[in-house]
Amino acid sequence: MSANILSAALIGVDAAPIEIESDVANGLPAFVIVGLPDAAVQEARDRVKTALKNSGFSFPRTRLTVNLAPADVRKAGPSYDLPIAVSIMVGSGELSYESVRGALFLGELALDGSLRPVAGVLASALLAKKLGTNRVFVPKENASEAALVPGLEVFGVPTLSMLADHLRGEKLLEPQPATAPAAWESAESGYDFAAIAGLEQAKRALEIAAAGGHNILLSGSPGAGKTLLARSIPSILPRMTYEEALEATRIHSVAHLLPRSSPLLQARPWRAPHHTASTAAVIGGGTNPHPGEVTLAHRGVLFLDEFPEFPRPVLEGLRQPLEDRRVTVSRASGSLEFPASFMLVAARNPCPCGFFGDPERACVCTPSSLERYRKKISGPLLDRIDLYVEVPRTPYEKLSAAGEAETSSIVRERVSAARVRQAERNAAFGAITNADIRGRDLKNVCAIPREAEAMLLAASKTLHLSPRAIHRCLKVARTIADLADRERIETPDVGEALQYRPKQE
Repeated sequence: MSANILSAALIGVDAAPIEIESDVANGLPAFVIVGLPDAAVQEARDRVKTALKNSGFSFPRTRLTVNLAPADVRKAGPSYDLPIAVSIMVGSGELSYESVRGALFLGELALDGSLRPVAGVLASALLAKKLGTNRVFVPKENASEAALVPGLEVFGVPTLSMLADHLRGEKLLEPQPATAPAAWESAESGYDFAAIAGLEQAKRALEIAAAGGHNILLSGSPGAGKTLLARSIPSILPRMTYEEALEATRIHSVAHLLPRSSPLLQARPWRAPHHTASTAAVIGGGTNPHPGEVTLAHRGVLFLDEFPEFPRPVLEGLRQPLEDRRVTVSRASGSLEFPASFMLVAARNPCPCGFFGDPERACVCTPSSLERYRKKISGPLLDRIDLYVEVPRTPYEKLSAAGEAETSSIVRERVSAARVRQAERNAAFGAITNADIRGRDLKNVCAIPREAEAMLLAASKTLHLSPRAIHRCLKVARTIADLADRERIETPDVGEALQYRPKQE
């Protein structure tokens, strides 16, 4: 006797349907799992067998074969424990097939029959809705996550025996209430612009970057305030839309990083990997490709402190996601695409000792070491940065005499208003922020007056701007106009955008 149960496999940050087939046949006692399982799935034999016995169910004393189809998709992780157990129970007559038809099962079994939470539940719930499956059974701790998808009947399962009682109609489980889109709010940052004395030009550049989703590079002496500025960015970013929150939540769920306290990410992602991180950790990859920091920062911020100290392969690996807003990881078994629409915030010292150009301390670097340091960041990578900001050292006199600065909440109101204008205008072009605008749409979105065209032409010759740099300058000018609530870009907007162009080194 055989039974087929629906489950899901995680492929990148998406889910694919998996059918669990179990066959109970005559023969010597054996329990075999086939269908390209990894070690964790193979170990399910002991977990499932013990959990069934400890839950009061019989285990077939014959030959039991479990197939995970399709056989050419690699199955990884413990989430197949529950569907395998249900399939065996249907195959041995403990449950009827009608009771599990049209349902998707996910969950890891403990030896006592209770269920433990698993990763990627939101992606699997989205798959269930796409397939037209109306019931989803997941561990109780994952139920609120699956309930984020509207139109599904989600059941949080505490134990295997309680699931069996529900499927037999003896003692029904209560479905998880749907999570309303308005039931979440953005978490506040622990940093505030009001605490930053001086550095008005740098704060203005950060406001522009936050409003348009632009990449920014902060350069200055040690202790000038680069890291403080960068860590204050979340306090001025607008709240995520519900759709953006779902995207970010799905990625963090797959990566086992979703907070247990909330089924939906409340704040925009903030990722700050150390400069010793590997290419696979930052860009994504590995033997079984997994999302990297650029994907975990999707719809949020990727902060790279000590920018030149990152390995060269990591820095060069940023070029594709910065341009295409996605990462393609290719392996012999196939290719995977991970979303990577993030705002890059990088910080660096001007030289190895940190004091090149400092008005108070002399630089002790040799010309050769200074040249090597500058060459760590390639021209093509610098060309993909929209705003380049020098962060000067703030004298003590200014620190002590500084008045009350503008708070992050006031800046965030302007940024949020600019984002709303962008979303309404750019929706017709498939873009959310100005940084997402494609080159073919620039003429429609970023038209400039003749005086600005003449200024841009002169600057392109003086600064040796590439076509990409010119396009990015136009996008920044569009954001500056949005912050000023102007429909059209004016010449001063282009002039300010040109001031933020990365230096050609």
